[in-house]
Amino acid sequence: MAGLGLALQWAGAGDVKKTDYSELIFKDDFSSDGFGKRWKHYKSGSVVKDGVFEGITPEGSDHQAVDTIQFEGRRDMEVTVKFKFSGPESKKFNLKFDDHAYKGSHAGHICRVVVSPALVTISDGKTGIFNNEIFEKRQAKVKLDEATQKLLASKMARFPVTLKKDAWHDLLIRTQGDVMTVKIDGKEVGQLQSEGIAYASKSSVGMATPGKGTFFDDFVVKAAR
Repeated sequence: MAGLGLALQWAGAGDVKKTDYSELIFKDDFSSDGFGKRWKHYKSGSVVKDGVFEGITPEGSDHQAVDTIQFEGRRDMEVTVKFKFSGPESKKFNLKFDDHAYKGSHAGHICRVVVSPALVTISDGKTGIFNNEIFEKRQAKVKLDEATQKLLASKMARFPVTLKKDAWHDLLIRTQGDVMTVKIDGKEVGQLQSEGIAYASKSSVGMATPGKGTFFDDFVVKAAR
């Protein structure tokens, strides 16, 4: 699988156990009708129903549904959420960390984790594909030079997984300095070490979900004190 060998070299980087993620920023168990006031939505048809959040991209939309919460920026963060893939359109989702005030990357994208039933991808978008200069070249379909391609390869880590559809799974993501660690169902999936992850003012966290049929519950955002 492309990029897999590179990704695995980061496994074991950092030691997140030394960080105390005890500052509660936000939590939602979706027991109320509809989204609370702190939720922000972009091109989203997502709904809260029967105690769960379903990410839904409206039919014909030119962008996947984005549903986020915003807060005063932090560096070291922990996000936990339960998720379930259900139905043919449910193939992946992004859990992303952004800062919309940051102008050095497209839409203030900082770092993210993409989860599918077969693959988890951890990426530093701030100094990788969403860096303004690189993003503009890719949008214009300009061929990237070898040095830029090598740089981008170092900004992403891919890890194979086997996740059952129509079953709930527990996702945990932590950032500590320049290291992002992902665990699913209590087991470490992998880590990425990259400078953009250390950005000190991540101020938006949420899910981006193409299609429909991806469900979420018990969403909790914490930060290190």
